[in-house]
Amino acid sequence: MTSPEHCQLLASYNRWMNQRLYACCAQLDDAARKRDSGAFFKSIHGTLNHNLLGDKIWLGRFVDQPFSVTSLAQELYADFDELRAEREATDTRIDAWSAALTPAWLAADFTYRRSNGASSTSTGWMLATHFFNHQTHHRGQLTTLIKQAGIDPGDTDLLLVPGVIRTAARNEA
Repeated sequence: MTSPEHCQLLASYNRWMNQRLYACCAQLDDAARKRDSGAFFKSIHGTLNHNLLGDKIWLGRFVDQPFSVTSLAQELYADFDELRAEREATDTRIDAWSAALTPAWLAADFTYRRSNGASSTSTGWMLATHFFNHQTHHRGQLTTLIKQAGIDPGDTDLLLVPGVIRTAARNEA
């Protein structure tokens, strides 16, 4: 089972990686971001949109403010700057949600409506794990698409999130 602290770490990773990847994407023109690269959501822009869409759906379920969509490939924002602004606002909401998590919420059963309308139930910790895993999965696709577009997104390891690894000072004598 996961803990509130684990979810807070993953929320920090989510924000850190989104900021880095959006900075990379800002170096591309709109045509390059929207070029169909054969990815599951076709393009860099499509994948950015889907990741935001998924986060808004799950977060809406978690905080009892449903976010309805017409499709999991629905374009929320055609304009990159608007998409980026909403990504940052959503990451702020994810940070606030993870900061308020309790062990009881994570251990309890959680029932929600799937995109197809069916009802499903799982434990909070499993759904939180899926939420963060989904983000990471699609950011992995994004790093490939960004690299193929000629921009190196750099290292993406969780251990590189600022403040995660504490190194002891060395005595260099």
